[in-house]
Amino acid sequence: TAKVDVLRAIEFKVQTKWEQEKIFEVDAADDGSEKYFVTCPYFYVDGRLHLGHTFTVTKSEFAANYQRLKGKRVLFPFAYHCTGKPIKFRADTLKQEIERYGNPPQFPEDDSTQLPVSKTKVHFKTRGDAHRWNIMKSMNVPEDEIARFVDAEYWLSYFPRCWQADLQKIGAGIDWRRSFITTEVNKYYDSFIRWQFETLREKGFVKPHKRYSIFSPKDGRAMDKAYDRASGEGVEPLEYTLVKLQIADGQTPPGWLSALDGLRVFLAACTLRPETMYGQTNVWVLPDGDYGAYQINDTEVFICSHESARNMSFQGLSQLRGQPKCLFRIRGQELIGLRVCAPLSSYGEVYVMPMPTISMDKCTGIVASVPSFSVDDYVNLEELRRQPELRAKFGLKDEMVLPFKPVTTIDVVGLGTMAAPQMCWLFGIKRPNDKQLLRQAKESTLQRTFYEGVMAAGPYAGRPVKDAKPIIRAQLIDQGHAVEYYEPADTVVSRCSGDRCVVSLSIDWFLDYGNPEWRSQIEAHTKTMELYSDNTAKQLDFGIKWLGGWLCSRTYGLGTRLPWDEKYLIDPRSDSTIYMAFCTVAHLLQGGLPDGSTSGPAGVKPEQLSRQVWDYIFLGKPYPADCGISARTLQRMRTEFEYWYPVDLHVSGNAVTNNHLVPVLYNHAALFPPERWPRSNRVNGLLLLDKEKMSQTTGNFLSLTDGVNQYGADAMRFALADSGDGLVPANFSTKTATAAILRLYTQLKWTEEMLATTDIRDGPPSSFHDRVFESEINRLIGETDAHYARTNMRKALATGFFGMQRARNVYRMNCAVDEQQMNRRLVTRFIEVQALLMAPITPHICEHIWSLLGKSGSVRFASWPVAGPVDTALLKQHAYVMTLLRNMRRCKARVKA
Repeated sequence: TAKVDVLRAIEFKVQTKWEQEKIFEVDAADDGSEKYFVTCPYFYVDGRLHLGHTFTVTKSEFAANYQRLKGKRVLFPFAYHCTGKPIKFRADTLKQEIERYGNPPQFPEDDSTQLPVSKTKVHFKTRGDAHRWNIMKSMNVPEDEIARFVDAEYWLSYFPRCWQADLQKIGAGIDWRRSFITTEVNKYYDSFIRWQFETLREKGFVKPHKRYSIFSPKDGRAMDKAYDRASGEGVEPLEYTLVKLQIADGQTPPGWLSALDGLRVFLAACTLRPETMYGQTNVWVLPDGDYGAYQINDTEVFICSHESARNMSFQGLSQLRGQPKCLFRIRGQELIGLRVCAPLSSYGEVYVMPMPTISMDKCTGIVASVPSFSVDDYVNLEELRRQPELRAKFGLKDEMVLPFKPVTTIDVVGLGTMAAPQMCWLFGIKRPNDKQLLRQAKESTLQRTFYEGVMAAGPYAGRPVKDAKPIIRAQLIDQGHAVEYYEPADTVVSRCSGDRCVVSLSIDWFLDYGNPEWRSQIEAHTKTMELYSDNTAKQLDFGIKWLGGWLCSRTYGLGTRLPWDEKYLIDPRSDSTIYMAFCTVAHLLQGGLPDGSTSGPAGVKPEQLSRQVWDYIFLGKPYPADCGISARTLQRMRTEFEYWYPVDLHVSGNAVTNNHLVPVLYNHAALFPPERWPRSNRVNGLLLLDKEKMSQTTGNFLSLTDGVNQYGADAMRFALADSGDGLVPANFSTKTATAAILRLYTQLKWTEEMLATTDIRDGPPSSFHDRVFESEINRLIGETDAHYARTNMRKALATGFFGMQRARNVYRMNCAVDEQQMNRRLVTRFIEVQALLMAPITPHICEHIWSLLGKSGSVRFASWPVAGPVDTALLKQHAYVMTLLRNMRRCKARVKA
């Protein structure tokens, strides 16, 4: 509309002026001025900024603008987070699409070969179209440029440029000299993060950690819980125990002997309940199952399924990682009738028997039978005991089956010591083909025996099962009767390669969050911090108690490599905790480009940034004379850090309290003295769009650039300020944004009219209405000041704009009723005060009005208006008169009706 065009023309003119004058570039000062350092999380740069990002940025922006008006020297930097898997994954996906479909790709209408996609967070960010090429087009990337995004590093140069342009369009007061990208692409930031982690490790806060993770052998990396998976989103490794059932002396088939060459052979029985092994009566195999004899180490062979051997080979249960060594293959039928040693079983040795329902895709295909505990085991064993012809079919002699009766293992109130036989009786189960009843009985038995059961066998008899299980498991493993084993809890397929994933054991690195001494430091600090909300304090307290050891290493994606173990990259939640410190010196190190490809004013090269140099800058340690950097240069960087630090306000969304704000506190406590720890945290809730969750799939979505094009910068900022302040979801109303266009335009035109008019009263304010209006202005200055100080931007808007507008309108109406002109001094003061009160939120139009008033300099560096005395009694008198008049009008209207 024409009104939007007028406002946007002003915004463009004002932004050009700010850019030319570089008014937001600020350095440390030695004039005694008070500083204010505000930051927000650097967001992940894998696309364009949307309204949710902007909401958090404006909380920082409004606070920074307000503090400037209060006379403080304000620094508001911004950076780009590129660490992690998503960019690399998306670049790889795009590369595969081009290789498969051409450049530009010609996708089939019904693409059955489309790269697999699950309905994850990724899916909902793609407007329902799984093709990365089309997603890039939806982000307004020129089609002739899309192919360049197969290089992950190209994302790191393209989208930061877009973000800076978008934020400049909204008038963000950011010192862009200090912007940077993360990852080893930026050698300066890379050196900084290496220093951080070397220092953390030296202090004992980074430790090695044995971890089982979902892993794709084809991709050669661990799978993210969502991004990397075509199926199995969120599936975790499931812990099993492999009980080693050694083939008894004299039982090894002669045809195996040459291949075994003296190796010991075990059937690897997979179980979730090792504490039940006291009741083992036999071993089950699938008669038609395809098994293999796999050499696990120099002395042992496991008989198991091929898929389980593949899993084991990534868990240290093979001679070569990822290469299971199969000595020979075996049909399940060949195993039936073998006698094996059963650890813990009262029978000592038991026999291998057939079970037709075993799955070869899950676990090892070898099942230790405990018929007193398992309903499946019980009905199948009873079937063999009842049917001589079935035993004969599989070559089982009576002495292999009939003597082996269920053995007491677990006692459950209501079920006794024979839970499985009792459940089969209760459910009326008589045959193995009663599948539905067996499933129901099995679920109930598993739950009740674990949570209600008490051990009825072995040295731990009388102890609750849930307490005895880990002890018995550890004992079996320590005595060499079992090994740890993990499988995915369900099938997981790699999105990239289509590979069926396994569980891999690796030695990773973790940050020792939760360390009692470390935690006590930040718990004490949060009691002194300004958190602006009791709910934030409670949430932060919960996050501190919740956060334990945090995995800080990974093998795929982008980032900084662990200095002492460079096969690993540092996790994106771990290289984003003290970046605020780097902001204080980034403008001196870098030459104006976020990737640090050119040196900055300090003339320092990345390779000169040794640990000793960073120690000097950030920790106040002695000057490293052999560093090749002048003492004056390093002192300048130290001065910048010491002037700006600590952070005065850090703003973020409540979704990242546990995995961002808490680690920020931990890392500051580990690296810096208490006086350098963050002073305040401001947390905001999720942003809705017209009371609905934003989603590209449903079309309820607004990017920053689209919002500015539609509403203009100030109207959009106005609506963002009005969206909400607390932890509950805020709401960006398009009606509010549209109405703001009219409100701001009307205010502009009224201001121009008032400054040009002669139909106005000169001289000092003197009438009753003058004095009321003057007191109202003074009252609203004070209230708006208090709201901004508490970062309550919606309330500041309510008093600084709506309250002031209401006071002006009442004054104008009262003057008209009494047939008197408004007072020029008061009208001018109103225009000036409202421009100052609204400058943090709508700086463009306020800057324009400031110039209309003939003021020099920028309104963003003006002084907060001084509030004169508030005549409370006069305001009460006025409120009483206005209420009386309203009531009289209502009565008059009723009489007429």
